[in-house]
Amino acid sequence: MRPGEIIANTFAAILAMCGLAIIFLVAGRPLFPRRHARIVIILPADPNTTAAIRNTVPHLPTTFNLALAPPKPTGRT
Repeated sequence: MRPGEIIANTFAAILAMCGLAIIFLVAGRPLFPRRHARIVIILPADPNTTAAIRNTVPHLPTTFNLALAPPKPTGRT
């Protein structure tokens, strides 16, 4: 390459960069816009409205017939 071509290519590259810079300045927007943080506040759950209130003890009958129960397995098969 001749020195004249190198100088011409350098000036062409500088001119192209200046043209892009002017376009971005006129448009008024940055190339990479800032990200805005979104704050999420998690409130504690209200137990009166979110949970079923009931006794944790299972309601079993007081007596039951052992004849209806299946026999206990004797061993592994």
